[in-house]
Amino acid sequence: MQTDIPVDKTPAGRRRKRVRESIIAAAEKVFAREGEDGLSIRRLAEEIDYSPSAIYKYFESKEELIDELKEAFFERLMDRVDTSSSADRPFLDRARDCLITYVETATHRPYHYAAAFSSIQQKDECASLMPKDWEAFMTTNKGKAFSILVDMVEEGQALGVFDNALEPAQAAKSLWASLHGVAQLVIHVPHFEQLIPDAGKDSTTDFITFHANLLIRGLQAQPVAEAKDIQAG
Repeated sequence: MQTDIPVDKTPAGRRRKRVRESIIAAAEKVFAREGEDGLSIRRLAEEIDYSPSAIYKYFESKEELIDELKEAFFERLMDRVDTSSSADRPFLDRARDCLITYVETATHRPYHYAAAFSSIQQKDECASLMPKDWEAFMTTNKGKAFSILVDMVEEGQALGVFDNALEPAQAAKSLWASLHGVAQLVIHVPHFEQLIPDAGKDSTTDFITFHANLLIRGLQAQPVAEAKDIQAG
């Protein structure tokens, strides 16, 4: 008998989803303790007391599992951005909170964040793994998360808040790179904002907010006179 009920809404579907999520959670823990090299299907089976064959029903290889960890991070990021960026708030407040949320999501689960950016390839290897086109990239959670930044830049331009001369995707890539750098510093250098003498007594949260505001100001359209002064200087 056929049914229109989605698979993930059936008891079997929900059970499969729970098992899959438990495998991913365990993989994150193993990754946290032992790094990518220590993560294997056999090691994961030991961690959660499953047989390797049971895990292979959900993930065909370690590489597929790592890919799922990456996708899961960006899915979590999108969920948190949606929660913190209600459309009924002023644009600049939403834009700032979007940037802050990226760093906070990364630092809240640092090992999952590390997994999301693991497996760094050499330049020639990386080229073969790059999405063939924008549409292919946008099918991934990473692409969808990146599009949030692109949409933010385009909305700011449409409102006359951001500089229309900026190419949205390039501006979004610059934002992403800057946020990634701050997230890595916060993760790997605790209290790094206090390492410079006489730099103030801001907390990590204060610095992240300051940095987000600085990035937003860098995107804003400047008065013509001010822009000329900057170029002349």
